[in-house]
Amino acid sequence: MQKRALVVDDSPTVVKFVSFCLKNAGFEVITACDGMDAMEKVSQVESPVDLVVTDLNMPNVDGYTLIQTLRGNCQYAGTPIVILSSEEADTDKERGISVGATAYLVKPFKSSALVDIVSQYVR
Repeated sequence: MQKRALVVDDSPTVVKFVSFCLKNAGFEVITACDGMDAMEKVSQVESPVDLVVTDLNMPNVDGYTLIQTLRGNCQYAGTPIVILSSEEADTDKERGISVGATAYLVKPFKSSALVDIVSQYVR
């Protein structure tokens, strides 16, 4: 069965790039433009996604809140969540991990870096 990823970012360019990378890695990709949209999408899927890739700074619901909300749902308690953010301060990374992110990748990033991180957590 094909693995599914949810890509959440308010930049259409980033969404397209990440989606392309993940599709090439064998994922089916669902996209959302912010945390609120992402929560609506996960509530509508028949089964949980296998991976979430999210930005932090987004309108409506930010990435931190999205991660906390997903971690509060038993279906997503163990799902790998990768943050893609332009925030590169250690405090941002620490906060991301503390709210439940599995990994943190700073933008801009190489597609190989994303695929390497994803392959560590999704088999």
